[in-house]
Amino acid sequence: MPGPPPVHVVGDAELPQSVDVVVIGGGIIGCATALELAEAGRRVAICEKGGIAQEQSSRNWGWVRISRRDPREVPLMAEAIRLWRDLDKRTGRDTGYRQTGICFVCKDEATFANYDRWKDHLAPYQMQARMLRPAEMQDMFPGSKVHGVGALYTPEDGRAEPQKAAPAIAETARDKGAHILTECAVRRVETEGGRVCGVVTERGRIKCTSVVVAGGMWSNLFLGNMGIDLPSLGVVSHVLRTDPVEGGPGEAVWTDDYAIRGRDDGGYTISRGSGNTVEIVPNSFRYAFRYLRALKMQHREMHFRLSGRFMHEARRAKSWGAGDVTPFERERVFDPVPSPRMLNSLMASASAAFPALKKATVAQTWAGCIDVTPDAIPVISAVDQTLGLHIAAGFSGHGFGIGPAAGGLMADIVLGRTPRVDPYDFRFSRFTDGSRIAPELGY
Repeated sequence: MPGPPPVHVVGDAELPQSVDVVVIGGGIIGCATALELAEAGRRVAICEKGGIAQEQSSRNWGWVRISRRDPREVPLMAEAIRLWRDLDKRTGRDTGYRQTGICFVCKDEATFANYDRWKDHLAPYQMQARMLRPAEMQDMFPGSKVHGVGALYTPEDGRAEPQKAAPAIAETARDKGAHILTECAVRRVETEGGRVCGVVTERGRIKCTSVVVAGGMWSNLFLGNMGIDLPSLGVVSHVLRTDPVEGGPGEAVWTDDYAIRGRDDGGYTISRGSGNTVEIVPNSFRYAFRYLRALKMQHREMHFRLSGRFMHEARRAKSWGAGDVTPFERERVFDPVPSPRMLNSLMASASAAFPALKKATVAQTWAGCIDVTPDAIPVISAVDQTLGLHIAAGFSGHGFGIGPAAGGLMADIVLGRTPRVDPYDFRFSRFTDGSRIAPELGY
């Protein structure tokens, strides 16, 4: 079942002959990059194979969180929270952003101690987080039956509406002069003398001097056609939303069994806190060794699934020319099938913890695909071997909340201006320079 439809963004009818930067991908990362570049006076075109935010950027949980982030992401997420606070004013549109706080429940004392240590990462950013014990949790959620020895609570975390945010950013980029090209897959990046000189789309050529590949789960396939290996695998998250119901939690809450946050429409978005599905596909074997460390750390949170997706990807073209119909034109939107088994347990778990939810009805269920790197942090980087080529992908389920700042950092790199945070940890070359590649969970 398709996810909640994002606010519709009408694509431009005309293809520009020339721009400074082509952004490939119309999710929140690509749109935020385009907005930053357009605000800097650059001519920009977003080329999206389907519609703006039709995949993971509208299917995610909608959490805007710094808590429990990989420590390497914390500086960028601190910048993202600063940007989210002013995003409605900046865009003149409603993104649904609310600072509500997020509560991560600890199942045991070891987890409590780890979360307690993790919160020290916030000290340089004047952000507060505190540890709660069961009595304080009961005060925060009266009448609830949330089980745990305590919780990490970060009041400056919040939420936004995925169906609104990326479209709002895209429309604002267009207000600043950007071209929004939907149903317009990029087939190839053209180079001359080792430097980007343009792209070939299904609708024609666009001259440019820089390209940003922000295609989410599709980035691996697109870059592979250029002989560039971006290691990433897809992980499927299963989500439901309820109709409006009174009496549920105001703060977002995470446990192993459920993750829940309020919606602007009065309902709730609910998913599994732990328990995403890993589709077994040909790349699973190709990249198996690279993911061994991540698998060792997180194997209990993964459910492996062999489905028709394996043969679909095995048969899919891996290389093509400028005149060929590409996989991106044959599959405009990837719409994974949600797991009934996982979804059936969600409402039972959430309503057991929050009895008010027993009156809620499920309005919709869906799934979305997250592009995960072996170290579970993104690539936000230039590609050294091709001048003018950049990657902003592999956000590993963290892209929505960090999106405004990630787009800003990508724009900093494209423009050659002083980066807002140190981009070293996000460099593409880390996969080939001998660096240790593994998640740094920090909790």
